[in-house]
Amino acid sequence: MLSLLEATSPYIDRFKGIRVSTRPDAIDREVLDILHSYHVTSIELGAQSMSDDVLLANDRGHTSDDVRAASHLIKEYGFELGLQMMTGLYRSCDELDRYTAREFVRLSPDTVRIYPTIVMRGTRLGELYSAGLYTPQSLDSAVELCAELLTMFAENGIRVIRTGLHTTPELEANMLSGPFHPSFRELCESRIMLDKAMSMLSGIESGAVTLTVSPKSRSKLTGNRRSNLIALHKLGYEVTVHEDDSLSDLEIKVN
Repeated sequence: MLSLLEATSPYIDRFKGIRVSTRPDAIDREVLDILHSYHVTSIELGAQSMSDDVLLANDRGHTSDDVRAASHLIKEYGFELGLQMMTGLYRSCDELDRYTAREFVRLSPDTVRIYPTIVMRGTRLGELYSAGLYTPQSLDSAVELCAELLTMFAENGIRVIRTGLHTTPELEANMLSGPFHPSFRELCESRIMLDKAMSMLSGIESGAVTLTVSPKSRSKLTGNRRSNLIALHKLGYEVTVHEDDSLSDLEIKVN
């Protein structure tokens, strides 16, 4: 840790600060004193779940109380707090993942990352999958859940700075299964837009309708391969999409 931090010293004046990521049980006052002295401004914790049963089943080596204690210390020292969670872990379920998100909200982090679990070769999870003891989330179920979590965090003023893994050659070469998509967040936000549109149209007679969105949200409203428009068509709505620069991202108006 010290060698890595020391390497940043000649360049720190060029940046606003340093973001680091670590385990919840690696945080104590001595570590935070050191990080503060090297101009670290943001600390992310790989919490992954707030269910102790899930953490134990996945050999995470820390508890939910470790996450709570570390989060409180980080905020006490004035660092920006980030929390990372994984959906669909071994022996988890949608309700336990929702519980993790609700516990995150109670800790009031500045940022969150959401990673659906991907099964990789050469891992214990890979062995469980190959033995038929673990079934990963489908892409559709992961999108549905993560869209819900994105909405929950947004409603509580918490920024989600990453949803889904980056595409890398190593990931593509070693992935056995799981809900991976290179534009996973786009799929989630498209699902949010569909849910909003369905809710807004629920009291409107079927037929021709116009939905207005910001230009950057047009593709999210129409959906991958126009899937959202097709879903609305099945409900009896012939949707025309208009754009309005004054609208915010993921905002919809019915005309």
